[in-house]
Formats: sequence, structure tokens, C-alpha cells
Amino acid sequence: AFRRVTLTKPTFCHYCTDFIWGLAGYQCEVCNFMSHEKCLKNVKIPCSCIAPSLVRVPVAHCFGPPGLYKRKFCAVCRKSLESPAFRCEVVLKMHGYLIHVLLSCDVFPQDTYHHHWREGNLSSSARCEFCKKTCGSSEVLSGMRCEWCGILAHAACCVIVPPECTFGRLRNMILPPSCVQLFSRNFSKLHCFRISENLQTESDEDDDVDGSTQGSTKDIQISTDSSKQTLKIFDGNDAVKRNQFRLISVPRIAKNEEVVEAALRAYYINDDQQEYELQTFTQQVLLSDDVINRNDAAEDSNLGSVFRESVPEAWIIRAKPKDEEVIRIYPAWLKVGMAYVSLRVNKDSTVQTVIKEVLPLLGRQTECLQNFKLVEVLMGSKQVQRMVLDNQELILNRLKDIRKTSIRQMNQTRFYIVENSKSIVQVNLFVGGLPPQLSPEEYTNILKEELAIKS
Repeated sequence: AFRRVTLTKPTFCHYCTDFIWGLAGYQCEVCNFMSHEKCLKNVKIPCSCIAPSLVRVPVAHCFGPPGLYKRKFCAVCRKSLESPAFRCEVVLKMHGYLIHVLLSCDVFPQDTYHHHWREGNLSSSARCEFCKKTCGSSEVLSGMRCEWCGILAHAACCVIVPPECTFGRLRNMILPPSCVQLFSRNFSKLHCFRISENLQTESDEDDDVDGSTQGSTKDIQISTDSSKQTLKIFDGNDAVKRNQFRLISVPRIAKNEEVVEAALRAYYINDDQQEYELQTFTQQVLLSDDVINRNDAAEDSNLGSVFRESVPEAWIIRAKPKDEEVIRIYPAWLKVGMAYVSLRVNKDSTVQTVIKEVLPLLGRQTECLQNFKLVEVLMGSKQVQRMVLDNQELILNRLKDIRKTSIRQMNQTRFYIVENSKSIVQVNLFVGGLPPQLSPEEYTNILKEELAIKS
């Protein structure tokens, strides 16, 4: 959502990279995308809050150790990387927090491949493949680069460039994504990019590292603006247990809807704020329309005042209960022209009934229900977790449990319908440099000694 803002310092447009003359610009309230008024209608770059919904096949990032990156920008909040940041060894550079913007790759066999665009952090000498003009910028996150063939383009020009990717000059040396598949679940992706395991030990203890703040209240900086109040926002029970929250600054006279909207924006959640509410730690729902300035409340009210001069108040985002809901079911197999199907569920809907209703929508109505299962997929920033749901489990109760644990986790969760198939994994390994004319047992012993494999 773009809003008109008054500029107090030199600012550049993230779309055309030109200087914004005057005192007015248009800024996204979530990802901080800044634009001219004339460029606003042409912006097609997806906001950070909807990026997860555009992922076809969820693949976790592979982050290396934090480092300092000069004159680079965060791919989530679009701000300059002035503090230590995480760099994905596959695709992205990110700020000191992680978010659910996952690498999207296509693992389905196909004859043609489209460009895999990554935005920003190009060199200052980068030139557009289409218009031949400079497309890099050291002032803002702008410009597009295909991760496969390496061509560069402006945000406006990349939609004009032919979508088919030929993999560039090294096309004869590059394996297309459909030719590579990893069966072993015990294989660490860190080995692929030669990232030392000990560098990941501290960060792997908490896979949910994000923009949350952890620590005591004495480390929190209170807003110096007397007309505003700083609030601690938790997105569920898991965040409360971990003491991980995000801070928002709202006016004292802000309405309940405005505070809920700001809280959702802090967690990059692009849902209707009418579906959520704020609760205190006492689990008492705020019923008043005026969250901050509760002058009409009784002095002995158990809810208490939100505004405090010394320590900011803490709130939990809760989803309002529903009797029925619309969920998205993604097919685990390739379905041309159909990413997912929508299905309405109620309090009596089970996993088995969901499978029964989804199969006709996917053109598989003649097949047996026992040949399919419903898999819950959590698209975390550093790993993708999958869990097969029991056929008799109530799907609406499952959604309520996820939202109670974490609103952000619900935003990262998908449901896939998967065929029950037993895959036989066979690995052929060529090992050279061994002494000739030995028995298979002797070769096995040599390999065990060299690799220190415990029998």
C-alpha cells in the first residue's frame, strides 16, 4: 500500500532510479519502496509481504555467516546495509534479520526455461540488455539480473525482454534445474556451498530468527516523540515463549484498527486487519476502539492503560475465530496453468474430506482416495518442514492451532496434496585411484578406513 510522504532528505525513485524532485513521494508502508507519482502506475515489483505466495516450489535459503556489505541494500526492507547482514549463497542479500522470502526454483522437466530475476545490488557499471543504458545504482535497490544467464535489465525493461532463458554463454556447461534432484534428506545444503558447519551452529539453534527483538525491556529505546507510543508486538504463543517481539510506534490517539494494521505490517502480513485483534498477556481482548488513549476506562479496570512513560506495553496478535474458511491446496505434481485450488472448509471438514473434494478440482476424480495424502509445508527461512496430516484430523482446528502458535507461521504454511509413492533411491558413485585387482571386500575396507565410516 503506497502512501504520499513528505521528503526531508535527497531521495531516489526505486523504479527509474532518478532523483525525486520536490517534497512529495510515494512510499510502500511495508517494504519502503519509494516512487515518483508518474512511476507509480508502472511498478510491478512484488512487495515483500506477498513474495511467499509467488513461490512455486519452496526451497530454503542457504545463509552464510553475517558480514559487512558496503553500498548494498536489503532485499526485504530495501534499506542500506549498515550493520552485519546475512547473504544467501544462492540468491539474496538480506538485513540482520531473516524473512520468508524464499528461493523459487522449478524442478519440473520442461523444454524451455524462463529468466530467474533477482532485484538490485548490481554494479554501478551494469547496463541494460534492452535499452543499453545504465541500470545499476549505488543509491537504491534497483535493476534486475537473471541468475541463470546473467543478463541485466531495468525493472521496466525486464518485462519487454523475451522471457525464455538460454543460460548465456555457458549454456553448454550449465545443468538445467530439471536435471538435478537431491533424494537424500540427510544431505546438508551447507556442503553444496562449502559453508563451515561451526559458523552456522549459533544461528541454527533458532531457525525462526527474523526481525524480532529479544532481550530485556531496558534495552528498548522509547520513542522520543511525546505524541507517539512504542508497543511490543508478539505474533503468537511461540514468540512469547522465546521473548521475540517487534516494536511499532503509533500515535497515542490511534484507533484499534490502526494499531492492528501497524502490527500486521511489522510482520509483513498482507491480510485484512478486520480478521485480527490485539490481546494483552491476560488474554483479555481489547474491545474499545481507542487503544492508546483510554480516557473513558475506569481507573480500576483490569485491562489497565496502554500508555506508559517508562516501559512499552506488550500485545499479542490473535486471529478472530471463524466457523468456516477458504484454504488453498497446492498439487505436488505439475499442473499447467493452475498453481493451487481454493476450497471452503468448516468445523466438520477433515483431511480426508478435503482430499475427496480437491481431487475433482484437479481432474483426478477417478482415482482412489487412499493413493493421496495431505502434507503441511512450513516455508521457513532456513529450512522447509513437511508433515503428513492424519486423515481424521479436523482441518479447521489445525489452522487455529497454527495461528495460535504464530500468525507469521500461518502466513508461511501451505497444504500440498501428494501422491503416495514409494521411491527407490539408488546412488552410483565412481571412485578412482584405488589399487587394482582387489576383491570387493578389500575395496570396501579401504573406503571405510578412508572415510572413517562406522559399521
